[in-house]
Parts: sequence; structure tokens; C-alpha cells
Amino acid sequence: MKIEKKLIKELVENLKEFNLTELEYQEGQTKIKVSRAARAMEHSKTSAVAPQNKAVLKDSIQNDNIRIKSPIIGTAYLAPEPGAKKFVKIGDKIKKGQTVMIVEAMKTMNHVPSTNDGEVIKILVQDGQPVEFGQTLVLLK
Repeated sequence: MKIEKKLIKELVENLKEFNLTELEYQEGQTKIKVSRAARAMEHSKTSAVAPQNKAVLKDSIQNDNIRIKSPIIGTAYLAPEPGAKKFVKIGDKIKKGQTVMIVEAMKTMNHVPSTNDGEVIKILVQDGQPVEFGQTLVLLK
């Protein structure tokens, strides 16, 4: 199946233009669903789903990387307070148990620890961005 990147981009633009959180398009056997987190436009999260294999398009993320996921729904913060040094940055070598960020939920600051030793290769959220339970926050190798 050939993925229609132009169509997906157009659907994502429609999400933004009409302030939608989800949009589904179907033509014959081809079905495309795009969605984003309900948040300010600059923090939108999009995905597309193909019907036959339900494959989700990602940013070419390798399966062998270690994923640190959000333990709760809340707002992610990359530093302990505004203007402070970030907990981790790309290229940092970190240890299991080291705090990688904070997720605030109901005015409670919850530290997110690293699940393994490794090197930070990608931080997938921005400071102040809302996150979902189980959402990948950081990738380690």
C-alpha cells in the first residue's frame, strides 16, 4: 500500500484549521485517521492509521530503543522550575532511576524516573505539553 503523504498533510492542516482533535477519511479500502492532542496548535500530535495493518506512522523510531513512558495523564515539565536547568538533554548518559522530567497532575509534581541506563537520543515532548498515560516521553539507546 502506498501512503498518500500529501493527503495526510492536507488532513492534518484541516485538523488545525477547524480546531479538531480527530479526523477520519475513507476512499474504497483506504482509510486514514489523523488525530492530535487537544491542546494549543503549536503542541499538536498527529498520527495516521492504515486499515489493512493498522500501522501507525512514526518519526522512524527504531524498535530497539528504550522508551520512557508517562506514568500518568498530566502536563510534562523538562525542568524542576521555570528557567532552571533541564533534567536531561539529548546526548546525556543517564542511570536507571534518574529523573528525566516531571509530570504534573492535580497540582502534584510526579517525577518520571528512567527505567534503564542509557543515552538520551530524543525527547518527544515539549516543556508544558500535556501528555497521556503510556505516551513515550524520552528515547534512550
